[in-house]
Amino acid sequence: MTGRLSPPLPEPRGPLSAAVTAALRGGDPASAPSPAHCAPYGDDLQLALYTLYELHYRSFEGVPDNLEWNSGLLNVRAALEDRFLNALRTDVPVAGAGTATRALAELQVEPATDPEDSVSHFLQAEGTLQHLREYATLRSLYHLKEADPHAWVIPRLHGRAKAAMVAVEYDEFGAGRADEIHAELFAALMADLGLDTAYGRYVDAAPAEALATVNLMSLLGLHRSLRAALVGHFAAVEVTSSPASRRLAEAMRRTGAGPAAVRFYTEHIEADAVHEQVVRRDVVGGLLESEPHLDTDVVFGILATTFLEDRLAARLLRAWREGATALRADKAP
Repeated sequence: MTGRLSPPLPEPRGPLSAAVTAALRGGDPASAPSPAHCAPYGDDLQLALYTLYELHYRSFEGVPDNLEWNSGLLNVRAALEDRFLNALRTDVPVAGAGTATRALAELQVEPATDPEDSVSHFLQAEGTLQHLREYATLRSLYHLKEADPHAWVIPRLHGRAKAAMVAVEYDEFGAGRADEIHAELFAALMADLGLDTAYGRYVDAAPAEALATVNLMSLLGLHRSLRAALVGHFAAVEVTSSPASRRLAEAMRRTGAGPAAVRFYTEHIEADAVHEQVVRRDVVGGLLESEPHLDTDVVFGILATTFLEDRLAARLLRAWREGATALRADKAP
């Protein structure tokens, strides 16, 4: 159901993203300005980084495939990544945070965050159909390629961790059935909500906070040195997914969003409850059994995920409680 293999290039939001777009249209990557003084979580840097990461997924209309590993573009990407990652390491200190086991246990306390700060609690209790449409619009940046970023870690694992990770990813990719791929189920949810299901359709509507949550997965996935942080990210997603999905399914039912919209989240209630156990015990447990020195990296992945998701939640809830759109207003569907 997901339409269009490669989306058009997004509209730039500043000099960094403009330089990246120009380079993908045949310009010189060396003309890109330094990101040293650019806001690490801002629109310009996050869009520039998102655009470069997409070369490793479906790329863009009219962009040659061989630019994926263009050395000039990789240099630009490395500078953007350094700015983003250094900011995360400053804002998400792992010293004193404890072990991965402790970090995951804290996520299992329901609610893991104050319900007043929780998007799923808000949507369950008082969200409107328009709020759900905006939420799906932003989540489409990830869910239309659900599980793809985490697949990068598979060749970097071995033994019990690899076997368990593949088992979970197999479910995410439909267990051999194309119509059960979770990205396809999300496209059906979008159709129920009257949204365009084309891949990348809503990038221009997404604020920096939404781009950053997707960029984190690509950043961690594309670097072997960050493999344990990606496992931490994956674990954080799976541990928190089932209870949040239950609330979102209720929100979809209450607003009459449609059967496919409800089904996407009911599927995740059951599947992710099982996945959470497998990920904690065998993916995280297996990784740390063979490479115990990576425990702090797993913790960093968990905390960085929570940090960026909290920033996105704050953006959404602030806008909705003020009666405004959480999307970039001039790009809303």
